[in-house]
Amino acid sequence: MRLLLACAVAAAVSASPAVAGPYDADNTGRNVRDRGDTVTPTDQGENAVDRQVTANIRKAIVDDDNMSTYAKNVKIVTRDGEVTLRGPVKTPEEKAAVAAKAERVAGVKRVDNQLEIERN
Repeated sequence: MRLLLACAVAAAVSASPAVAGPYDADNTGRNVRDRGDTVTPTDQGENAVDRQVTANIRKAIVDDDNMSTYAKNVKIVTRDGEVTLRGPVKTPEEKAAVAAKAERVAGVKRVDNQLEIERN
């Protein structure tokens, strides 16, 4: 019986067309935008203080059950105490809340909030 069910499920899945999401999978535009002077995760400071600041900001965001999955996955880059936040969030309020969490972390000198509101 299980074998029959497994075969039926496999047949249904293989017969179903792939469903594309509402967004184009091609990130070429974003990749071009991120060339040059844009801060990316590779710019993360390698000293212990910068790594700890980034970790503390991430923890503050992830520990907040009101934050969306988008917010919990934003890019956080710290270099010499200056934090850059990048990526999509759900609402303007969430954008402000993520930045506020970053500003409250010890060792942060400045926050550059480049978060974008995700269009639904």
